[in-house]
Amino acid sequence: MRHDNGGDLLVAVLRELGIDTVFGIVSVHNLPLVEAVDRELRFVPVRHEASAVNAADAYGRARGSLGCALTSTGTGAGNAAGSLIESLSAGSSVLHITGQIESEFLGSGRGFIHETRDQLGMLTAVSAHAATVPDTERAGHVLREAARAALGGPGGTGGPASVEWPIDLQYAPQTDGPLVPEYPAVPAPTDGELAAAGALLATARRPLVWAGGGATGAREELARLLEATGAGLLTSNSGRGAVPEDHEQVIGNFATTPAARALLADADVLVTIGTHFRSNETADYTLELPSAHVQIDLDAAALGRVYPVAHPLHGDAAPTLTALTRHAMPAEDGWLERVRGVRAEVRATLHDTIGPQAAICDAIRAALPREAVVARDVTIPSSSWGNRLLDMYDPRDNVFPRGGGIGQGLGMGIGAALGRPDAPTVVLAGDGGLAVHLGELLTLAQERPRLTLIVFNDGGYGVLRNMQDRHSERRSGVDLVTPDFELLARACGLPYRRIAAQEDAAPVITEAVASDGPTLVEVDLAALGPMKNPFTPPVRIPGR
Repeated sequence: MRHDNGGDLLVAVLRELGIDTVFGIVSVHNLPLVEAVDRELRFVPVRHEASAVNAADAYGRARGSLGCALTSTGTGAGNAAGSLIESLSAGSSVLHITGQIESEFLGSGRGFIHETRDQLGMLTAVSAHAATVPDTERAGHVLREAARAALGGPGGTGGPASVEWPIDLQYAPQTDGPLVPEYPAVPAPTDGELAAAGALLATARRPLVWAGGGATGAREELARLLEATGAGLLTSNSGRGAVPEDHEQVIGNFATTPAARALLADADVLVTIGTHFRSNETADYTLELPSAHVQIDLDAAALGRVYPVAHPLHGDAAPTLTALTRHAMPAEDGWLERVRGVRAEVRATLHDTIGPQAAICDAIRAALPREAVVARDVTIPSSSWGNRLLDMYDPRDNVFPRGGGIGQGLGMGIGAALGRPDAPTVVLAGDGGLAVHLGELLTLAQERPRLTLIVFNDGGYGVLRNMQDRHSERRSGVDLVTPDFELLARACGLPYRRIAAQEDAAPVITEAVASDGPTLVEVDLAALGPMKNPFTPPVRIPGR
């Protein structure tokens, strides 16, 4: 099949992949691609390349599929690198297509506009897969192979895939043929390994399960294991929603709380699924786990990497859980009641601890339908209660920067909202994080998705301010000038609401979520009042 140019080929490939919306910035080095996407699909002109990748990332997460970002070459590709690192950390499926200078000048170092030294090497460092389009006959193959790598496929973990495309080859007619993907064999535990792990599970009378992001593709199998055993379910942040969080056995992302630590101490078997035990979810690895530990992971390197494991099972979660569940026995009398009690205790304690912000958490959950996206930047409300107390019912609704980078929440929210236009999206952001990509307010105003942006304004970087107030004699770099958000919203043509007291939360958030377009909601934290205990991140400061 022939296409008039690379843009037409790209549109054909994106349609094969089910992608109807692409995020990016137009450039002299991607113009044929942008023009074709804008003509045939939907092109969203974000204001920064990092936001293009964040939006494409969240578009894919919210749909359970693949997102696509278009950037320029050189500086533009460099701007995208930080967000590619986020996608790499999360293992999320992003097809990142960037331009490149004319093929005859590649590697010449003559200072061609937008040229950078070893762009492919840079992209390789921040992507799970990176490639160059070498000619007009193999462009379709390169694109489809990148998409396959990004999605992971059977036996793969996925991640961002970057393709650089010389501009002269973009303009040229393309010869295209379908790619038949060759997937590696899906790893699976041996019968002996499954039998040994199953024998341990059969002895469990006080079982616990810990679900990470790798469990989100085995939701039914995980639910059946919980039903068969009566186990309590702990989760990482990435595993939230693998079983709906209003389920009575779901304790959630509370493993480091005193009540959950006590439960772990008394558990006699722990099954962990697709979690990498990140430092902030294990209190910098000080959390103790039972020695009778069965770990399931598609990544062989993850098995036993952080915690000792009695039975490492290298394989896909769904069939491995099915095989294990055949050996399951009910927990001892009273265990399920204790799990329910811990579930209630950790939630009530956190709800009380966050003081007046609890009204906002309650209002968000009450206003949102069961199917709705909650995107969160790295900010105190997200880290303290948004990642734990705000119930998730589906992993696709749980969008947040897993790598911990600040400023990515709004771009992610825009991508999720445009990926799921029939459901509302709420974004939790801080004033400091929002300032990183303040220009995306204009994208929000231009595209007008069904998105409520809740900005928690404390005049700076509150997390680091709390750390310095606790451990230092002075503040450094944490107190920032904050805009007048009402004037800012008006300048961008966005509706504005303000929450300054607990009683404001329900009516303001209900009205904003019910809107069919965007609303900027400012939470005036000085007026609302403080949490009972200032939040500091779960990281250690050497010597203190």
